[in-house]
Amino acid sequence: MGEEAPELISNTDRNSVLGYDPESKDYSSSIAIGDKIYVVGGSDDDANASISVKVFDKLNGKWSNPTVLGTKPTPSKGHSAVLINMEQILIIKSDSSPDDCIWFLEVDTQFVKQQRQLVGAEVVAWSKGITGDAPKPIVISGPSGVGKGTLIAKLMKEYPTTFGFSVSHTTRAPREKEVNGVHYHFTERNIMEKDIRDGKFLETAAVHGNLYGTSIEAVEAVTNAGKRCILDIDVQGARSVRASSLEAIFIFICPPSFEELEKRLRSRGTETEEQVQKRLRNAKAELDQGTSPGLFDHILVNGDLETCYENLKKLLALEEGIDVSYQPDNFKVPLCHSVTKKDHKVLIHCGNNGLESETARTFMLDLSLLKGSAPGRTRGLYISAGGPFTENVNGMGQV
Repeated sequence: MGEEAPELISNTDRNSVLGYDPESKDYSSSIAIGDKIYVVGGSDDDANASISVKVFDKLNGKWSNPTVLGTKPTPSKGHSAVLINMEQILIIKSDSSPDDCIWFLEVDTQFVKQQRQLVGAEVVAWSKGITGDAPKPIVISGPSGVGKGTLIAKLMKEYPTTFGFSVSHTTRAPREKEVNGVHYHFTERNIMEKDIRDGKFLETAAVHGNLYGTSIEAVEAVTNAGKRCILDIDVQGARSVRASSLEAIFIFICPPSFEELEKRLRSRGTETEEQVQKRLRNAKAELDQGTSPGLFDHILVNGDLETCYENLKKLLALEEGIDVSYQPDNFKVPLCHSVTKKDHKVLIHCGNNGLESETARTFMLDLSLLKGSAPGRTRGLYISAGGPFTENVNGMGQV
């Protein structure tokens, strides 16, 4: 038999068995879901560490260290853990910046179930909570020679602080003047194959004996930089991303005619006839798939580059909508706080364990409009501020 199951607590208690250890400066919380207990922990000692996750199986009495996917939150001075449903745990970090305070630990979402089957072991995934309707990533596909690379380059040049490009991974050797981390993340085949098995990629493809793929980390790196991520991938890759839980805008770029596409490919003058014919065959298949219903949200015809580019900008402006933070200016969760949950609302009672005082404040998290999940961000979180906490007849705090 393994260790005995720990006492359950729903938020950080810095003096309990699972709480704060003054000597090691470690803290943890635990949530029971079915036959498993998820223990989430951190440490004040290592600012560069990430919050750890362990799983206790009550059926066999054993602990396991799950495969943890997604960008992992760094520890704070404490946190609360709140069960949202049988698939997600809400983690509220104490004394953290407002944009790094709300995280979701996914333990049985569709993405986690898929990755658990691939890995053959316990899997959990982190997803960062984003307030309001943050812009979705953009997937742009189209056959070779259609001009999608030129369109993306123009977008990046005109809006360098708005858009960021997801750098793909490949096992092929770098070509002359190609820079690792800029043109591609060049990696060894055995390393990339292991990362694929570990569920770290959104999509992969084998091309001419080499592996190519878009990693979850590459997409999150762009998001972490405060930019809207653009993915330039083929139709097969777009289909894989569409099947994942990453919410994105899917755009297919097509030529005005197949004859015009062939003309553009031949005008390059850099490929043999055999290579041109292969690209044309691939282009025909991609056009058939790309224009079929259900895969892409929008289809843009690139007959004239400037016209197509203006249409792309209008489309993205419409999709982006209004970026509202939906977060009070004074939102910050102190170490001393308590949490109450009812339905889709979570109340955070700050100061003196929620008792009314001049400094006590209450924040309400509305989770009813959440969208997205790992491997991307969880958007649609709304936070409002209120006065001191009081109990109503239903036992739910009011603000």
